[in-house]
Amino acid sequence: MSALGATGLQVSPIGLGLAALGRPGYINLGHAGDVGDTHVEAMERHAHDVLDAAYTDAVRYFDAARSYGRAEAFLASWLDQRGFGPDDLTVGSKWGYTYTADWRVDAEVHEVKDLTAETLRRQLGETRALLGGRLELYQIHSATADSGVLDDPAVRDELARLRETGVFIGFTTTGPRQADTIERALEVGGFDAVQSTWNLHERSAGAALAAAHEAGLGVIIKEAVANGRLTARGDNALLAEAARERGTTPDALALAAVVAQPWVDVALSGASSADMLRSNLAALDVAWDAGLDERLGALAEPAEEYWETRSQLPWN
Repeated sequence: MSALGATGLQVSPIGLGLAALGRPGYINLGHAGDVGDTHVEAMERHAHDVLDAAYTDAVRYFDAARSYGRAEAFLASWLDQRGFGPDDLTVGSKWGYTYTADWRVDAEVHEVKDLTAETLRRQLGETRALLGGRLELYQIHSATADSGVLDDPAVRDELARLRETGVFIGFTTTGPRQADTIERALEVGGFDAVQSTWNLHERSAGAALAAAHEAGLGVIIKEAVANGRLTARGDNALLAEAARERGTTPDALALAAVVAQPWVDVALSGASSADMLRSNLAALDVAWDAGLDERLGALAEPAEEYWETRSQLPWN
């Protein structure tokens, strides 16, 4: 366990993101097979099984969002049943996207983005109704420098008031200009944490994340296995060969690369099954070194190419 930046929140080096557990459709490779029965009650039981496995294996940071279907509700019911509170683990969530798929995998639109103060107020109320005082980190979902949300006076006022109540404030980034978003957030201030994509394919935000860490922000990494591309399902020969040589799996090796960065506080597992989670957690037993970093540097892609490929991944 260690602190998330200067917040003092206690987190584990690998956390659990609930994007793949709270709704029947997601863009992880093979998600449909992992979830199985998509009735709400079955998915809640499945989510609880993965949450149990995570807690048993010392995962102590759990990350949800309003747009993750029923993720907050599943997390809340699990917390209630287990009697867990802020002293036992740390919970973060996000606002900014509204889930619109109505529990359908074949929906034309799965979520709608709106980063206005009105959406913040509405979704904070919804999150509070489910998670209550267990919410400790609330994040802008997929902020970008050109969206204006980081400079919006109404949004900033709402977030400042929330921060005064003891809830820490963060933002997540997306797209090929993540570094610009992080730099602007550092300029305007008022943030305690940043969550960004960084993995063996997409390293462009590294320097900006190091600067955020130096400034005292907690750094959370999402998409460490690139929506499944950096797992056995991605069929990446170079990664698979390096993993075999180290006696581990491709996903664990990819996560080990993230955990090894000195500016990372939490690397999120997006596991959609308990077995997948355990495979991800094996990253903590992998010794990352300069030789691996140089060898797997060949996997890096231009940011624009990475995000274009991501945009073509199907919901399943």
